[in-house]
Amino acid sequence: MPTTKAIPKEMLPAGRLPIIHHVVEELIQAGIRRILFVSSRSKGAIENHFDDYSALMMHLELDGRDVREVGRFDYRQRGIEFFFTRQQVPLGQTKPLGTGDAVACAESFVGDAPFVVAYGDSIIRTDRGDNLLQRMISSHEQHRAACTIGAWEVDASQVGNYGILVPRQAELHAADARLDDIIEKPAPGTTTSRLAVSARYVFNPEIFDQIRAIAPSESGEIYLTEAIRTLIQNGRQVRCVRLQDGETRYDIGNHRAYFRTFIDYALDDPEWGEETAAYVRQRLAQRYPQ
Repeated sequence: MPTTKAIPKEMLPAGRLPIIHHVVEELIQAGIRRILFVSSRSKGAIENHFDDYSALMMHLELDGRDVREVGRFDYRQRGIEFFFTRQQVPLGQTKPLGTGDAVACAESFVGDAPFVVAYGDSIIRTDRGDNLLQRMISSHEQHRAACTIGAWEVDASQVGNYGILVPRQAELHAADARLDDIIEKPAPGTTTSRLAVSARYVFNPEIFDQIRAIAPSESGEIYLTEAIRTLIQNGRQVRCVRLQDGETRYDIGNHRAYFRTFIDYALDDPEWGEETAAYVRQRLAQRYPQ
């Protein structure tokens, strides 16, 4: 707030495209072709954005402008299907029931197949040939895991803001490790691990049974972390795959993080990046003269 008073956070631009658009392209790069958006009544702009044949698009094309490839809106031609559902707010409540409930909304969509979950307000940007999700899917299949989680290392001062992953002792520094525990926003001194959940998951459908079995928190929310923790306690294999060199996580949780995200994408814009960089250098020189 107040930036997101009327605009979904996922629709804030990172460079010339909304955050959620970058997330969708990441999913497509990993081989995902059927994408379900779990949103709410206030986020209709997301569905409108991914409409290939909106009135604006048709108007621009009739005007002789080819905008589909520029914005990567050629989804139907690429064989990508989009589906949308809403996470309901129960009677007497003021907000949805949390991340576990959001994932549960996808049960009939995924059926008996493994599936990926990507939070729409977090970008994993890569300069590598593969991306994090591709490595996660490969690991999940290779180890026949019940759950595989994207991971990144955070500063010790930030541990209490994230779900924290605790790898097995013998695999503490491995790029791909089995987990002994997962702790939701741990209190100081609870764990020495600084390995945080990176807003990307691969699940087997058994996660739905675990979500139904866990009790809501004091606030009424159903935490996905608790369902994953139950998998570990039941002896199921839960793994994490770390971000590697050349990969950056942009977590749009506050204005500071958002400003940095926008600046990075603006500076890398193929058309206006160099001119933007020159402008930034000019403003910095004016603000901080030597």
